[in-house]
Amino acid sequence: MSKSILLKIENKIAYITLNRPEVFNSFNREMAFLLHDTLDACEKNNDVRAIVLSGNGKAFCAGQDLKEVTDPELNPGFKKILEEHYNPIITRIRNIKKPILGAVNGVAAGAGANIALACDIVVAHEKVSFIQAFSLIGLVPDSAGTYFLPRLIGFQKAQALAMLGDKIGAEEAEKMGMIYKMIPLENFEEDVNKLALKLANMPTLALGKIKEAFNASLTNTLEQQLALESKLQIEAASTNDYAEGVAAFIEKRKPNFKGN
Repeated sequence: MSKSILLKIENKIAYITLNRPEVFNSFNREMAFLLHDTLDACEKNNDVRAIVLSGNGKAFCAGQDLKEVTDPELNPGFKKILEEHYNPIITRIRNIKKPILGAVNGVAAGAGANIALACDIVVAHEKVSFIQAFSLIGLVPDSAGTYFLPRLIGFQKAQALAMLGDKIGAEEAEKMGMIYKMIPLENFEEDVNKLALKLANMPTLALGKIKEAFNASLTNTLEQQLALESKLQIEAASTNDYAEGVAAFIEKRKPNFKGN
């Protein structure tokens, strides 16, 4: 059985780990398909209320395994790599109605950087770097890099990073709004677990609707977004977690959300 993707579920959290540390967790075809299956399983598992995506070893993910694309016997071609590997990963990350925490534990380059940035909340420790490495080998950013990056940090900065291939440290990434937060290395695992546990104990359906609303806001008009907010708010107000949240507020106690 392949071990290129590891999955551990505890405390309502699914910990998904990219596990090809010998090649800095770069993707080959097998690993991409296994990540698809793992994300699908987490989406369907009602016991999972938050997902953490991280990497094993010194890297989060170095993007595509170039050995695969330079080996005539292994190379699936860029059309298949994009349409069958990376594009489905990004759409899964954005469409799963559960919070996904990108816990960037090491260098995130190329498609690896853009997979991280597609997560709902992204944290990284102080030694991490992000790099849009595509132009350095004559390629174009993929995995929604040209979609999310300008929306996160602005058009001019994003285009410069894509063209120049500059390496950006976690502290600078936080300052420019590329990631939510930089965490000191010595606290990284502990703080990631705390944040994931907080997400897992929040009203899951509401978090999923927040995600849906933010996804739609990237293309909606103001009128369309207002209509969607109304629809989602009415749906959220009918959940058990809303009733529990209101009751806990009135009774001045901590709410016990069940995710329904």
